[in-house]
Amino acid sequence: MSHVELNLRDRRTIEDMLSARIPICKIAAEIGRHRATVYREIKRNRFVDNELPKLNGYYDMSAQRTAVNWRRRRCKLVRFVDLRQHVIKQLVEGWSPEQIAGRLRHDGQSLCVSHETIYAYVYGPDGQSDELARYLPHRRRKRQPRCRRTPRGLTFPPDRSIHARPDYVKTRETFGEWEGDLMIFERAQGKANVASLIELTGAVSSLPKLAFCGSPSFCKR
Repeated sequence: MSHVELNLRDRRTIEDMLSARIPICKIAAEIGRHRATVYREIKRNRFVDNELPKLNGYYDMSAQRTAVNWRRRRCKLVRFVDLRQHVIKQLVEGWSPEQIAGRLRHDGQSLCVSHETIYAYVYGPDGQSDELARYLPHRRRKRQPRCRRTPRGLTFPPDRSIHARPDYVKTRETFGEWEGDLMIFERAQGKANVASLIELTGAVSSLPKLAFCGSPSFCKR
């Protein structure tokens, strides 16, 4: 199971069930987490007031603020000013996060961060306040999920279907009308695919004019 941080809804459930004196194991089952996660959450983000110990306890809003601040301190770009200024300078000059992360050592930086860390900072609260996203090559208001699935829609629009082609093409009397075919092989057969183009004229309708594979180094007429 991938690691997912607790959110405010989870912390509100923990507070309500703790107030009702429900065992930790049942709280963990309710929010779908291991009981060790709940124990660690209560211990790490519990509110403590030395002057008024009667107020000590677990509160959802206080725990959420503590968790957010802890995540910010954990980020290198928040903790180390020189590194943050260098990354921001490179972003302003038009460098992508991948380029910046790959050249940190070459630029004399003693600390390194991945491009994912830079993206997280840019789209985080600090980066949004400085409007750093506008310097990215691909400017978006929100970051796209790293492993998002591309929707499988139609490759060609409906108006480009073979069923919508003009009737005069079927007569094969005009030049300049072509029909293409693409053959995609199994991965075990190699990386090359084969495409064929046929000019739909009566004289040469049965002969392919051009055939080539996926590799640009091979092409034959």
